[in-house]
Formats: sequence, C-alpha cells, structure tokens
Amino acid sequence: MFFGTYTPKLDEKGRLILPAKFREQLAGGLMVTRGQEHCLYVWPQAEIERITDRLREAPVSNKATRDYVRMFSSASSDERPDKQGRITIPPTLRTWASLTKDVVVIGAMNRLEIWDDAAWTAYSESQEEAFAELSDEVFPGI
Repeated sequence: MFFGTYTPKLDEKGRLILPAKFREQLAGGLMVTRGQEHCLYVWPQAEIERITDRLREAPVSNKATRDYVRMFSSASSDERPDKQGRITIPPTLRTWASLTKDVVVIGAMNRLEIWDDAAWTAYSESQEEAFAELSDEVFPGI
C-alpha cells in the first residue's frame, strides 16, 4: 500500500528517484501510465497484472472498453528502478502530464501518482472542501 506525499525532482534525463519507503515494493518492476486529471499512475507489477487480466475480460465489442484499453496501453512504459531507485519517465508521458523539474509523488493506496507540482497544488486546494463533504458519502460513519 502506498500513502504519503513526496517532492522528488526530475533530473535533466527525465529520471525520478522513487521515495525510499516504496523502493522495495517496486523493485520487481512497475508500469507508468496516463492517469486521470493529467497525472501519471505508477503501478507495481502485481497490480498491473491484476488490472490487465480484468481488462482482457472486458468485451472488445464495447467501444468504451476499446477506447480505454487503447489510451491505457498505448501510453504505458515498463520500468525497473535502477540501483539508486530511479525510473525514467518517457518524454511523451512527461509532456502529457506537464512534468518539469518540480513534481509531487503521492501514495494513492494501490498505486503512486506523479503530478506536476503546480497542478497538484491547484488540484488539492480545489478538492479540500469537497473532501470534507464527501467523507460521509464515501465512508458512512467515519
């Protein structure tokens, strides 16, 4: 499970040092994909296998399924952290997510998300009130 907020930097080659507490969980490999709200998702190998198994079961006769599978898989990059815990974010994904040097990595339970620093700040500020109001709807009684 992934929790927390971290602020590593992208280097000039598009490499990102993964937060130390997550490196062991990701050492066997991971996949970087497009996420919603123009962030990137980082899926551990076991989780991406579970997701792709479910996507393979979805009916290809359904247009929404085909569209999602195309967008999900066409922009995915298999990565394996190097000895320093770095992964390379491909240029197309960096451009799509508007990533520059300053990024935010958040734990989102079963995945990591990589955000442009300014985009994350704007998103989290815009969601603060909704977060407070949704807690009872998402988790009644919490």
